[in-house]
Amino acid sequence: MSEVTDTDARQDPASVAAGSLARQAAWRPDHPAVVEAWGGRVLRYEELDRRSRALAAALVRRGLGPGSTVAMALRNGATWFEVAWALQRLGAYWVPVNWHLTAGEGSYLVQDAGAQALVVDAELAELAHAASAGLEPPALRVAAGGPLEGFFDLAALTAEDPAGSPELEGQAMLYSSGTTGRPKGIRRPLSQAPFGQRTTLDGLLQVLYRAGPDSVYLSPAPLYHAAPLGFTMAAHRLGATVVVMDRFDPRGWLEAVARYRVTHSQVVPTMLVRLLELPEEVRGSFDLSSLQVVVHAAAPCPVEVKRRAMAWLGPILHEYYAGSEGNGFCAIGPEEWLARPGSVGRPVAGAVHIVGPDGEELPPGEVGTIYFEGSPPFEYHRDPERTRAAFHPRGWSTLGDLGYLDQDGYLYLSDRRTDLVITGGVNVYPREVEEVLVEHPAVADAAVVGAPDPDLGKRVVAVVELRPDHAPGDDLAGELTRFCRERLAGYKCPREIRFVPALPRTPTGKLLRRRLVEELWPTPPTEGPPTAGPTGGGAGAAG
Repeated sequence: MSEVTDTDARQDPASVAAGSLARQAAWRPDHPAVVEAWGGRVLRYEELDRRSRALAAALVRRGLGPGSTVAMALRNGATWFEVAWALQRLGAYWVPVNWHLTAGEGSYLVQDAGAQALVVDAELAELAHAASAGLEPPALRVAAGGPLEGFFDLAALTAEDPAGSPELEGQAMLYSSGTTGRPKGIRRPLSQAPFGQRTTLDGLLQVLYRAGPDSVYLSPAPLYHAAPLGFTMAAHRLGATVVVMDRFDPRGWLEAVARYRVTHSQVVPTMLVRLLELPEEVRGSFDLSSLQVVVHAAAPCPVEVKRRAMAWLGPILHEYYAGSEGNGFCAIGPEEWLARPGSVGRPVAGAVHIVGPDGEELPPGEVGTIYFEGSPPFEYHRDPERTRAAFHPRGWSTLGDLGYLDQDGYLYLSDRRTDLVITGGVNVYPREVEEVLVEHPAVADAAVVGAPDPDLGKRVVAVVELRPDHAPGDDLAGELTRFCRERLAGYKCPREIRFVPALPRTPTGKLLRRRLVEELWPTPPTEGPPTAGPTGGGAGAAG
């Protein structure tokens, strides 16, 4: 075991919460760090610390070190954390790769990142060979879970001598989900600080959500995404147990909460919908009394879905708004939300500014581009133009989302700037229409997009996924149109409704709107002349 320099590490849980995996291992070596919900495998803190140090040292002996870039394409599980913590304490940039990508897509990420090494599940042989072909020197290849020709065996590396680990803080380099274009790496400067530093997420998890050494955090989403990655590792810095699912299914989530006495979990709105679709007697058959906090984020949550979830789970449902860029964080608790339904809260740090097309700040109630003040520096890897576009002349940064503030400084989201539909010169925010559609008892999911129109520029089209007991047809389409007209201004209502078996969403619930449009209109007809949004409508990019 590594030397522990903090003399209080074995005495006081509050001192252990400073963020060092080594201190957690010294304080409670046998405490479960990771539990695999599907098979029950347990990885304890001493094992996680030792194996991650051994892997970091093994990589150093093979030519890697602080400042190197390493890609990892691994399924959810204990091994994922061994590798992630090894790269974090190596002082490296590490790039989680979505293993659902095609070989070509995965290869693009690895090459674009400039990775010098790849750690991959042996089962993903096609992705492994395609992605590793473009590695830069020393071109180190490591396979987990079995032999793979031309790859080092991960199990052997984690069993090597742990001496020689650099013990410097690394940095995850996340790629955007690519919902509006080709994914781009989000790169932040390496701190080169000694390993074991406290992070912002540690504090958020501890202060906002009351997590600590005795917490049990359930993560049902893919770990290559920003929120599951960040929050699970923050939970480890606090000494909590992380229960990880290999994939989300609603009954499995309930079983995991009851079996492992889960105190905290983070979900996305689609997961809440799937949980609420279970019969009430099924939901009621599991003991969920251990739950203290359920957090949701990553995608807009319809107000009625959240109300139903709150009525079932109780006032423990928290929400936040943030992005992989790490440039801001707004949060709202259950009681606050009940008083302000639809809000995503107020900034935890810094300030939020709403900016109009002219780059000037807008007053409360007006929709514009959301900017965060006080953001830590970041850039889009190898894309200086996109980086410049993300920053306002005053130094504020944006994720490209639209919204407004109320008089008390609470933020409400409208849409992404790229999702805005300008029809006949008027702005339509898809989210507003989607939230109306999902209130209809026949609708399981809905997306609103702009279809090319020679007269209007764009026309509003609703793409609807129905519940199992409803069938598509003209009568239902007409009913849904009337349903919208009773609740929305006429110009916002869909001029066309299309039915699909399922909407394309990422595992974290983000709608792949660009893919949906490409599938529906693979060869768009010629559009009419471009139209401009009304003043203050947030149609243009600011800054």
